[in-house]
Amino acid sequence: MEIKKSGLDGIIWKNVQNEIAQKGYAILENVLDDADCSELIDAFTNSSLYRKTVEMERYRFGSGTYKYFKYPLPSLLSQHREDIYPKLVPVANQWMEDLKMDVTFPENLAELQKKCALNGQHLATPLILKYGKGGYNTLHQDLYGDVYFPMQAVLFLNDPGTDYTGGEFVMTQQVPRAQSKAIVLRPKKGSMLIFTTNFRPMKGKKGHYRVSMKHGVSEVNSGERYTLGIIFHDATS
Repeated sequence: MEIKKSGLDGIIWKNVQNEIAQKGYAILENVLDDADCSELIDAFTNSSLYRKTVEMERYRFGSGTYKYFKYPLPSLLSQHREDIYPKLVPVANQWMEDLKMDVTFPENLAELQKKCALNGQHLATPLILKYGKGGYNTLHQDLYGDVYFPMQAVLFLNDPGTDYTGGEFVMTQQVPRAQSKAIVLRPKKGSMLIFTTNFRPMKGKKGHYRVSMKHGVSEVNSGERYTLGIIFHDATS
C-alpha cells in the first residue's frame, strides 16, 4: 500500500482496516519524512526522554538496545499515537465480536489509558530500538498487563539495503493444530507497519477461530537498524 504524501492525511483508512482484517498487518509508506527519521534517531542519545533502557542480551531477548519513552511523549510520537488509535478501534472491536470475547475498546486513546490506569498500568510503552551488526529480536508479544490493545505499529527510521542489511521484520502465525506460518517484511524508511499484537480471528467452516501471532527481527548482517514502536496500552513496569 503506497501513500503518496508524508504523514497520515493521505491515508484511506478503510483500505488499511480491510487489509489488517484480512492479513493481520498493513504497511503505510511515507508516514515520516527524512527529517522526522533523523530527528528520532538523534533522540536515541537524549536520556531525558526515556524512563527505562533495556539491553536485550541481559534478558535473552536478542541483541540490541531499546528505550521506553516517558510521558509526556515527544509531540510527533504523541500525535501519531492519538491519531492512529481510533482508526484501528473498529477492527479491534470486530475481532472481539468474531471471537465472542466480552471486550470492547473505547473510541479514543485517553479512554483506553483510563482503563489501563484502573488496572495499575500507568507507564508509557512507546519505544525506540537500535540494532547493530549481529543484532536481532526473538519472537514475542508486547502485552505489559491484563489490559492490552490487539494492534500496534512500528516506524522504520532508516533504509534497508543502504543503512543496514538483514534485520527483516518477522511475524509468525500459529493456526491451531497446524505448523506456524512465517511472514517476512522489509518496509522502506519512513514507513509504518501496523500489525497484530497477540492474536486475531480467522474464519473457518464453523465460524471464526483464534490465531496466535508473534513478531521479532532477524539478524542484522551489517550497519545499524533503528525503529520506533507505538504500543497503545500502558504498562505496569
